[in-house]
Amino acid sequence: MSIFAQTCGVVMLIVLLIFFLRHKKVGLRTERAFLACLIMTLVCLFLDILSIFAIHYMASLPKILVSFLCKSYLVTLVGESLFPLLYICLDIDTLQSTYHSRWKGLFIVYALAFSALIYLLPIYYYDNGGIVQYTYGPSVLVTYFGALSLVIMNFAIMFRQKARINAMRREAVMIWMSLWLLTAFIQFLNNDLLIVGYGSAIGIMILYLNIENPESNLDRQAGMFNHNALYQYIRQEYQQGQPFSCLAIILDHPLADSLPGQPGKRAEIQIANFLRSIPGAKAFKDAENEILVLFNDGQKAREETARIRERFEREWGRENDTYARSNWIFISDSRIVENEDDFLYLLQYVRQENLVRSDSSYLDVSQPLVQRMYEEKQVEAMLRDSLAQDRVAVFYQPIYSNLEERFTCAEALVRILDGDGNVVPPGMFIGVAERNGMILSLGKRVFEKVCEFLQRVDIQALGLHYIEVNLSVIQCGYKHLADDYIQIMEQYQIDPKLINLEITESASVGAKQTLLKNMAALRGYGVSFSLDDFGTGQANLNYIVDMPVDIVKFDRDMTTAYFENARAKHVMNAAIHMIQGMQLDIVAEGIETKEQFEAMREIGISYIQGYYFSKPCPEKEFIAFIRQKR
Repeated sequence: MSIFAQTCGVVMLIVLLIFFLRHKKVGLRTERAFLACLIMTLVCLFLDILSIFAIHYMASLPKILVSFLCKSYLVTLVGESLFPLLYICLDIDTLQSTYHSRWKGLFIVYALAFSALIYLLPIYYYDNGGIVQYTYGPSVLVTYFGALSLVIMNFAIMFRQKARINAMRREAVMIWMSLWLLTAFIQFLNNDLLIVGYGSAIGIMILYLNIENPESNLDRQAGMFNHNALYQYIRQEYQQGQPFSCLAIILDHPLADSLPGQPGKRAEIQIANFLRSIPGAKAFKDAENEILVLFNDGQKAREETARIRERFEREWGRENDTYARSNWIFISDSRIVENEDDFLYLLQYVRQENLVRSDSSYLDVSQPLVQRMYEEKQVEAMLRDSLAQDRVAVFYQPIYSNLEERFTCAEALVRILDGDGNVVPPGMFIGVAERNGMILSLGKRVFEKVCEFLQRVDIQALGLHYIEVNLSVIQCGYKHLADDYIQIMEQYQIDPKLINLEITESASVGAKQTLLKNMAALRGYGVSFSLDDFGTGQANLNYIVDMPVDIVKFDRDMTTAYFENARAKHVMNAAIHMIQGMQLDIVAEGIETKEQFEAMREIGISYIQGYYFSKPCPEKEFIAFIRQKR
């Protein structure tokens, strides 16, 4: 009689159980299901050991007791196959509760039917020279068939529903079940090797280490739950139809980096302990400077939110030396959006777009704001679709040279077409593209189309010197911009002198060093630069000194103000004098009338751009316009 493998398995599972129970948990159904799997495997191993003892001493024990213990062990083997199946069903994403409820009953009834057969069918004991070593017979065969069929069902569901199951969980369960099958097969071939329970214990340990370790859901610095735990929790709440309230606390800076010697770490722990002490609340550290507090009771959420805000008005830390300045986003009911992805998107949208525009540091999310968010998501989907189906168009607006008294260049402007072929104005999608990162792909597509246009059309024969192409703030901060654009120009064999890239003032502020490196590489290749929208960003004349540009473009608002405000006229005259003194050309944008055109020409503006001459127009109309005006 050898119970070494079973004893090792029991010790391993008891240690795992202690570690699992001693850590704080989020409250996920998968956590409870894992605990059930662990306990079932532990019970199976205990019954395995008891059945071995019962068989060994069966001569002195009632036969019905020996039979009951042996058959109970076999039933737990079926249970060991059933519980992982129920566990993996909990992780199925879409329509989780419907899917799980529909199949859970069938799986349980199926396992109970085999369990009943195990108890009803006879079991025999192999006698090797007077020493009973193992069991066999119909009861054992039914056990193997029932357990194997449940494992096969589990594999089938994991393959069929793999897109809806957490990849790490699916992989861990597959390893667990594979170990179980391998040890069961070995034991089936050699009944002297009683290793099925130990193989299952190894599988449970793999599952624990890969995905069910509660520490993986904790932020080690603060002790709050982390982003991974947040997503799993809100996903579960949405799938179960459980509404919740949310208070987002956005700190001005990470507390851990607040002061020399990092006293913020003490403050961060103090904040975490305070939030964890709130009844009915769960605190999640979603980022270094963002904490989400979730409540299941909406009325309680409002009361506790007032208390939390009041506490944040005082200092934190051991010596009260850290002040946590914060912005606040309150969502009273999670049902204001449809699912967990929309919920996280809403928080990002409010943080980036609305909170910064608000005069207050506290924003109670309303239905109209959510409606705007969904409209933006529709624009985002349209953008992705337009890029995928190449519905990105380039319009060109001609630019008039006062010196040469003709059109000598043009600005390329991006447009996208909706599903019906209608032109979508850039104001609807540029901001969205910048926020979600698609502006890099969009800008690159526009540049490719401009280069393709320059390859097909001899613009110098039309009297044009170059085409201006806009760079967004995000593009200016992209370190591979120069490499990508030079590669595109080489691909289309474009003379770089035909390209002028427009940067904005805000870009020169936000990503100056990266921008300067890109500009140096592109200017070395032969590309020229303009400073676009001068007078509307955060920059001033000092940036013209720093930026190696050839042209400065006055924004439409600045040129309009010249005609409406005497002070603006003096400022613009002074700016023109200094810019021209640096031997840079000036473009006045937004010129719409003959009077404006004449005034700009009189004060020495080099180039004129605006509706007075032409709106941005598609390629064919633009070429026809230039040919007509030559």
